[in-house]
Amino acid sequence: MELKEIEKKLHELVPSECKMTKVEAEGLDIVIYLKNIGAFYENDQLIRKIASTIRKRILVKSDPSSLMPPEEALKTIREIIPPEAGVAEDGIKFNPEFCEVNIEALKPGLVIGKGGVTLKAIIQKTHWAPVVLRTPTMPSSTIKGIRSSMLKEAAARKKFLNALGKKICTNSEGKSDWVKVTALGGFNEVGRSCALVQTPHSNVLIDCGINPETFEPTKAYPYLNAMNLELDQLDAVVLTHAHMDHCGFIPYLYAYGYEGPVYCTTPTRELAILLQMDFISIANKNSQYSPPYGIKDIQKELSHMVTVDYGEVIDITPEIKLTFYNAGHILGSAMVHLHIGEGLHNLVFSGDVKYGFTRLFDQANTVFPRVETLFLDSTYGGRNDIQPNRHEADKRLVELAVQVCQRGGKVLIPSFAVGRSQEIMLVFEEYASKNKDFNWPVYLDGMILEASAIHTAYPEYLRHSIQRRILSNDSPFESRIFEPVKKERHEIAEGEAAIIIAPSGMLSGGPSVEYLKLLAEDPKNALFFVGYQSALSLGRKIQRGQKEVAMIGDDGRTVSVKINMQVETVEGYSGHSDRNQLLSLLKNMRPKPEKVFTLHGDEKKCEDLSRSISHIMRIESRAPMNLDAIRLK
Repeated sequence: MELKEIEKKLHELVPSECKMTKVEAEGLDIVIYLKNIGAFYENDQLIRKIASTIRKRILVKSDPSSLMPPEEALKTIREIIPPEAGVAEDGIKFNPEFCEVNIEALKPGLVIGKGGVTLKAIIQKTHWAPVVLRTPTMPSSTIKGIRSSMLKEAAARKKFLNALGKKICTNSEGKSDWVKVTALGGFNEVGRSCALVQTPHSNVLIDCGINPETFEPTKAYPYLNAMNLELDQLDAVVLTHAHMDHCGFIPYLYAYGYEGPVYCTTPTRELAILLQMDFISIANKNSQYSPPYGIKDIQKELSHMVTVDYGEVIDITPEIKLTFYNAGHILGSAMVHLHIGEGLHNLVFSGDVKYGFTRLFDQANTVFPRVETLFLDSTYGGRNDIQPNRHEADKRLVELAVQVCQRGGKVLIPSFAVGRSQEIMLVFEEYASKNKDFNWPVYLDGMILEASAIHTAYPEYLRHSIQRRILSNDSPFESRIFEPVKKERHEIAEGEAAIIIAPSGMLSGGPSVEYLKLLAEDPKNALFFVGYQSALSLGRKIQRGQKEVAMIGDDGRTVSVKINMQVETVEGYSGHSDRNQLLSLLKNMRPKPEKVFTLHGDEKKCEDLSRSISHIMRIESRAPMNLDAIRLK
């Protein structure tokens, strides 16, 4: 439905006493501006009637001319919101460009009120549209920076969203008769995930990552030149989750001319910005490598990110509808469902998917409205990729760690800052809560604390048990056993027995590498691998038994480090499904896809899983290579 048609219908539906002044397409939303917003809310059914007629997300706001002055509105809002909501001194901020007021609270439910009564009171008395945000229970510089940036860049963002809204509210140029996917990265490999979905009238990129294990451009970045498109011809980028092998190259698009949206969940936005900024920081410290983009490109990306909740159906082009579903991998991770045309084709990109138990998340979704084609994560799709029972893995991890600490050693656990670290933290937190004699500190280094803080801002994305604890002011991420690193790393390495969780998970850089250099030669210490080690990583070399490795010393020169420490691999903590879980996901998927394409796995794993799907599930399946073009319709 075009914007003019929408505006015409709204003039018919909105009562004249509401005094509608304008209608705008603002990104995914249709915004109605009224001079008499009180009259609108006298009819509780009106917003539902409008939404069902327009079939788009509707926002109702006061005309700027009727807004209460901010100083007066601030005082009024403070009087309406109960003190126990936990709104900080600087927790209320006005956004005149959008006629909104951001209210950050530790207990957002008290700001909303039963049945939205408190929000309605704020709207009717101040005429500002309240946007309620959860304050993380731990300080987060990332969330603070993102929310501040959104306010600072409000004028530019408003202009962008208006242009995007008009583009989406345009009738399709014609009926598409084909759908094609081009493999640009992450096919028959792990890293630089990227795929282009095309119709005659739409171009949508699914993920755009880097390979963090190499600086060689031909292996580190997606084959964007194979798109045969200018960047301004892209309609949208859809981001499944925040790991760098999926999001790490998106700022490059903005550095070289892309002006369109990035669609993702809200936690994915926060985590992607955190990890991209860290990537820039690490790259700038490496004299042998120049990052492919800068901070200003990340900031531009942020201003163009459009967040979408699980289960929300949105138009991303006039002919493509997008829906996100829980992928169970990391905070905010999503399976991507695309409905193309009027039933022309439905495809799902699993992203990185976990169809099994984790302490953090519910397992991946398996029910979709329609699916003809599935692109499936195959990280652990090999014939022998069977992970142990989680209860047994937890028991083994804790027992090994206690043994090392009892002999006076230090346990180094290299771990991804996002997802894996929080999962491991929960294992030790539960053990310590049941065993009061567990008195060894668990040091958290790098971005782990910041990533954990972001988890506390979005408890609705976590398992109900963890969500309930955070909402009850009993966050497991703030247990007595956890100690943020506030001293020199060599002091920890030379100190008493301890457990150290530090990124990166594959020993490709970051604090974990520094600790390895300090701890490796002492046999009392131990190195525990709890996640995937890619073929090119230092972690894989040590995991395979290499007893001497070359590393960069403090003076920038290569040094040889002897691995005398105990080395263990504790399986069962992957955020990816193992082979049995992948086959189980397919077995339980409704409806059953007609075709499956495997990706995001080493070549043998992708091919083996594909053959097994064809043989066991009787579904047409294959493992495409990078640069393959696949016609789906």
